[in-house]
Amino acid sequence: GSPPGNLFVSGPGAATVGGVADRTGVDFVAAPAAAPQNSYEIRKPRIAMYQRYGGGNMDEGWTRLMFEQFDLPFTSIKDAEIKAGNLEAKYDVVVLPADSMGAMTGERSPEGRAEGPGQGGRGGGGRGGGPDNTPPEYRSGFGAEGVQALDAFVQKGGTLLTFAQSGDLPIQRFGLPVRNIVAGLSSTEFWSPGSTLRVRFDNDHPIAYGMPAEGLPLFLAGGQFYEVTSTERSQVVAIVWTFVDRDILQSGWLLGEQVIAKKAAAVVVQHGDGRVVLIGFRPQHRDQTHGTFKLVFNTLLGAP
Repeated sequence: GSPPGNLFVSGPGAATVGGVADRTGVDFVAAPAAAPQNSYEIRKPRIAMYQRYGGGNMDEGWTRLMFEQFDLPFTSIKDAEIKAGNLEAKYDVVVLPADSMGAMTGERSPEGRAEGPGQGGRGGGGRGGGPDNTPPEYRSGFGAEGVQALDAFVQKGGTLLTFAQSGDLPIQRFGLPVRNIVAGLSSTEFWSPGSTLRVRFDNDHPIAYGMPAEGLPLFLAGGQFYEVTSTERSQVVAIVWTFVDRDILQSGWLLGEQVIAKKAAAVVVQHGDGRVVLIGFRPQHRDQTHGTFKLVFNTLLGAP
């Protein structure tokens, strides 16, 4: 039989495979007259990616570059469109690049300060206690209203894809049965500032189709590491790839290996009729980590 994740090209598209092979080095072989029984049609996804004001977000820029280089159409959406809701009418997938929850929502800490953007990008005017002279229409933050709109989008069948610390938003605000096990740990307990770490892929899962049995994602400060919490909803979580049990570090610096051994690097959580895909690292970092681009594209082209 055909390995999971193989693509079958027929009809008008079959005439283009020779050119694709010449440009990319991808091999094509003759397929049976009919595709396997469990195959499904890949549809062009309607993709939205959150773009905030407030100084911008470097990770969003790298993601945008990756989409553009692979000719993948997408729409940049800002706060007002998210707060307006009804996202499911226009989009199948919403992408949240790596960013802090406070930078995305614009909500303030209990001390009254606007929460900083974390590793996702630098903050904009008004942070750090000074006056905010930014015109209201350009102030970042979709607030609780936007969180509710994103929750409704997923509940109605949409896919929310998060990179690294942007996973805090659905974990904390949607009540997902998942936790980031390094949240709150000091740098003397766990630290991985920029390292390639060894994981095992469940390449029978559609999001890991085409991946090897083991791989080397790049983890940076702000990365997340997951475990399923014991609730009545635990069964809605699929662990797509996990860290090996020991000798996790391939290169770089890792303190606290025992904290993440056998834990999840990414999970898929069913939420209502849709799903949240939490990738604990930045699979598109600087548009250079080609080995993990496939995880993003597989999510965007997800099985029905």
